[in-house]
Amino acid sequence: MPLIKNRYGKGRVRVMRIHRDGDRHEVSQLSIKAMMEGDFARAYTHADNSTSVATDTIKNIVNVVARENTGLCAEDFCQVLAKRYLDTYPQIASVAITAHETKWRRLSFCGKPHPHSFVLDNNGRPFVEVAAARGGPSTLTSGIDGFSFMKSTQSGWENYPKDRYTTLPETADRMCATSMVASWKWSGKPSNYPAANAKILDTVLEVFSTTYSMSVQDSLYRMGEAALAAVPEISEISMACPNMHFIPMNLSAFGLDNNNDVFLPTDEPHGQIECTVGRG
Repeated sequence: MPLIKNRYGKGRVRVMRIHRDGDRHEVSQLSIKAMMEGDFARAYTHADNSTSVATDTIKNIVNVVARENTGLCAEDFCQVLAKRYLDTYPQIASVAITAHETKWRRLSFCGKPHPHSFVLDNNGRPFVEVAAARGGPSTLTSGIDGFSFMKSTQSGWENYPKDRYTTLPETADRMCATSMVASWKWSGKPSNYPAANAKILDTVLEVFSTTYSMSVQDSLYRMGEAALAAVPEISEISMACPNMHFIPMNLSAFGLDNNNDVFLPTDEPHGQIECTVGRG
């Protein structure tokens, strides 16, 4: 029986980096998955481990590269890590690095940022994906998972097909909320990855928040257009947005009306809206 494909590596390698610039510290907490492809087939087919790098070694290299590069942002760090594997082991043909970041937000007191105290920021997990092949081009993708935002009005859903299965009424005034997974592919290197990432998120949030939405589809496309215009170093942006529904409560049994004031939050089942917007 042929071995059609194989790869292996180490997952959930957790590392916290502290970069010290005098009294001011920067922190970066990552969970990394590093997967290798190359000359490893005999480990599967002939019980021959002679070319297989131990997964514990793969983990150790993450920590070594972290120690040597405390000040790099996640994108640069993952590219350096991928290069280290390829430079060290000729039997590795390609490496795929995925890093999810746990965000820590700097605390401020009396309007002054504290140099070394932080609070956990739970809205979304930034991630980076690097695919690097020996002698070939590498690709770099950044994004965020579980980034939640909402607006309480200026969203509608009208003029859709109706048939005997349709029960949802049209509305020109509804809440709109989602927990977005978004990713963007880099075609050039920005002067600062974290600043460019922040600009992308700020841009899509501004479009979502300040313009009327005919649908989630309508908003997503315009958000993608704006992100591409704001950051020329990305070639495309993909967004997946499950609806977080807020169902108006029927309070008539209590002699009360409900003019979009009280809702039942629910996320199951949910609409799933996805799109990719790229440059022509």
